[in-house]
Amino acid sequence: MIEYIKAVILGILEGLTEFLPISSTGHLIVARRLLNFVDTGGTFELVIQLGAILAVIWYFRQDIWSRLRRLHSDRGLAWVLAIAFLPAAVVGLLMGSKIKDLLFNPLTVAISLIAGGVILWVVDSERESATDSTLDNVTRRQALLVGIGQLAAFVPGVSRSGATIVGGIATGMDRKTATEFSFYLAIPTLGIATVYDFVQNYQTIVESGQMGLFAAGTVSAFLVALFAIGWLLRYISRHSFRNFAIYRILVGLFILGLLATSVL
Repeated sequence: MIEYIKAVILGILEGLTEFLPISSTGHLIVARRLLNFVDTGGTFELVIQLGAILAVIWYFRQDIWSRLRRLHSDRGLAWVLAIAFLPAAVVGLLMGSKIKDLLFNPLTVAISLIAGGVILWVVDSERESATDSTLDNVTRRQALLVGIGQLAAFVPGVSRSGATIVGGIATGMDRKTATEFSFYLAIPTLGIATVYDFVQNYQTIVESGQMGLFAAGTVSAFLVALFAIGWLLRYISRHSFRNFAIYRILVGLFILGLLATSVL
């Protein structure tokens, strides 16, 4: 029962942090160590992302369905999402496992949180960067630059949403469009990575008897992510991302403190 409680806590953390620019993977790496949660296959924090992905699909279900129905005549968003997804697909396929083995540790998370916080503070501004930006006028150049920026998110602590939102704002999107584009890009990026990781480690997960823990984490991630998506869209309509930048820096310093005192 204790392990299920831990799995639900980690799922809640995933749902809260996946789409905020504060790094869900970084938070999960640290939280898993603090909770002493045993992940036999080493894939828990990746697989439970499925809950957050399903939350995006459900939240935007009407818009997604509408776009799918007219896909034969209007492939604009589909094309730019494919362009933005391609860099991560190539790097993930070639180097994903090596990156995971080398960088998935609290020190990397702490440094990345602090550095990413500084970058987020610098890039963001108190005013909208564009007045007529929408998902339908995202250009292929913008998509490619966002996709290249997303590569930084292979380093835990950087934040996939943070990298793509910063990339979107830097290329001229307003905060709302950059955030929505980040949401939509999560569907292929996280969806394919999650399914691939789950299939590759399915036998290990089954043999470890942790399938129930994965399910508990995924369901809790789905429910909390639904709330987080709506909250973030409302928040950015009135605020900048600078509070997230401050949070990242403070959490990064806190993790460094835990490491210095041998708590982690």
